[in-house]
Amino acid sequence: MRSLTIVLLSLLLAPALAWAQTPATLEQADAAWNQLRLQGDAQSLAPLLAEDWLLTHSDGRIQHKTDYLQELATRQRRNSRIDNEDVQMRRYGDTAIITGTSVQAAVSDGKPWQGRFRFTRVWVQRDGHWQMVASHSSRLAEAAP
Repeated sequence: MRSLTIVLLSLLLAPALAWAQTPATLEQADAAWNQLRLQGDAQSLAPLLAEDWLLTHSDGRIQHKTDYLQELATRQRRNSRIDNEDVQMRRYGDTAIITGTSVQAAVSDGKPWQGRFRFTRVWVQRDGHWQMVASHSSRLAEAAP
């Protein structure tokens, strides 16, 4: 009975502990977003994303939190490079917009890809922690030789 109680308590406390470990500043949260994707750490990434988080890929596909995290956890998606440039952060109370250019390389479903993308991420501050609610990217045209 005691071990059942411990298991139940750990299941109930896990989300609270994960929430407590999320980065407190916007800059830390955005840096963690990139670093955790590179590491493929879906479990640590989960608290940074709102439950209704929505990702719009550069090809127009939409992806929800559960599907995205599953891709990372099963390594269907493996990021090998994420370098951001021209990053701008703008705060509007408890909401923040981060824009910039991202140079990325990855393997998705066994197919390698790379490119330069313009991105927009929307973050909201809840109970002192930042959570991303939306992310959108647009592929930049390759420069002519």
